[in-house]
Amino acid sequence: MPDVMVITGSSRGIGAATARLAARAGYAVCVNYLHNAKAAGEVVDDIVSAGGEAIAVHGDMSVEADIIRLFRTVDQDLGRLAVLVNNAGIVGDAPVRVQDVTAARLQAMFALNITGYFLCAREAIRRMSTAQGGQGGAIVNISSAAARLGSPGEWVDYAASKGAVDTMTIGLAKEVAGEGIRVNAVRPGLIRTDIHASGGQPDRLSRLEKTVPIQRAGTPEEVAETVLWLASDAASYVTGALVDVSGGR
Repeated sequence: MPDVMVITGSSRGIGAATARLAARAGYAVCVNYLHNAKAAGEVVDDIVSAGGEAIAVHGDMSVEADIIRLFRTVDQDLGRLAVLVNNAGIVGDAPVRVQDVTAARLQAMFALNITGYFLCAREAIRRMSTAQGGQGGAIVNISSAAARLGSPGEWVDYAASKGAVDTMTIGLAKEVAGEGIRVNAVRPGLIRTDIHASGGQPDRLSRLEKTVPIQRAGTPEEVAETVLWLASDAASYVTGALVDVSGGR
C-alpha cells in the first residue's frame, strides 16, 4: 500500500502542483476542494491516467465536521495517512487597510487559515502519532513570506494569519517530535497562482516581480518540490523549520 498524502485546497495552484508531484513520488493523494469540483477532478484524472492513485474530497477546511469527514474518507478509501499538507487558505476579496477591516473578514480568514490548520493537524496527529498507535509521519504547513513582510496596505490580516501558522509550526514540531511526527512550514513568496486575482490584484505579479532579487515570480512547482522534500525521508532530521521559497525577497 502506498503512503497517503492529504493536501487541503489542492484543486489549483500550489496545492494542485503538490498533488501531481506527490503522485509521481508514489503517494496516494487526497485532493481536497471547496468550490471547483471540475478542477479537482482534472487533478485526479491526471494522476490516475499516469498510473497513480487519487481521490477528490469536497470539504470546507474552516468547518470542523467537514474536516472530520475528509479524514474518515481517507481512512476508508486510501489507507494510512503519512503526510498532511495544510494548504487551504484565503487572502480576502480585495486588499484592505487595517483601519477598514471588518470582523466578518477576519473571522472568515482566521477560521480557514488558522483554525483549519489546527484541526487538520489534530486529525493527522491522531492517526500518525506513535503514542497513539500510529507509524509517524510529516505535516507541512503552507505559510507565506507575508509573515515576515507584513503586507502593509494590502493584507496585514493575511500576514498575521501566516505568522500564526509559523508559531504553530514551531510549537507543534516540538510537541510531537517524540511521537514520530515532523512538522515544518514552507513560506512562498511571489508565486504565479490565481490567488492574486482572487484577492483583487490581477496585476500584482507584473507590478512586483522586479522587486524579487531573482527578478521573477516563482512557480507552484518550485514550491511543491520543497514540500515534497520536507515530507520525505531526505528531510528526516528537519523539524520546526520555516523554509522560504521566495527568490530572496
